[in-house]
Amino acid sequence: SICSATVNVFDEVAPNAICMDITVPLDDDGTVTVDPSQVDNGSNDACGIALLSLGDATFDCSMLGDTIMGMLVEDVNGNQSYCTTVITLVDETAPIALCQDVNIQLDQHGEASTTAQAVDNGSNDACGISSLTLNQTAFDCSHYGANSVILTVRDVNGNSSTCNATVTGEDPI
Repeated sequence: SICSATVNVFDEVAPNAICMDITVPLDDDGTVTVDPSQVDNGSNDACGIALLSLGDATFDCSMLGDTIMGMLVEDVNGNQSYCTTVITLVDETAPIALCQDVNIQLDQHGEASTTAQAVDNGSNDACGISSLTLNQTAFDCSHYGANSVILTVRDVNGNSSTCNATVTGEDPI
């Protein structure tokens, strides 16, 4: 005689979630989005992986340093497991240094000065500027006419850039 039977096969084995720690630089806008594939280190399942998820993995300047996140790994049959990753965010982008030329008037003693702020023409950085410095701020009669100066712009994370400007010393007649 012959009989038939229904055999139900279930996958109740969770996938093997494997994460790795990564270091990610912010982009020029001071943001970055980390994709789960960047932290996946070979997660696997006999029946196949359907989903890798980090949740909200968009970062900005306020989140520099280490962030601990969990990654969800789900197989094709709905079984889930998690692993933990450390995402280290760094700012490697130098600020944009913008200069403008300035004219200064020598006083009755033949002296004049200017500031980094006067030479700055809107320098900027996505994470913020910490300082502006000018390689020369004091001038005298020997600096009558055009003088090259260098403006150094430093961001809040230690990156810097420079631009050149001309400070013209004038005698006010």
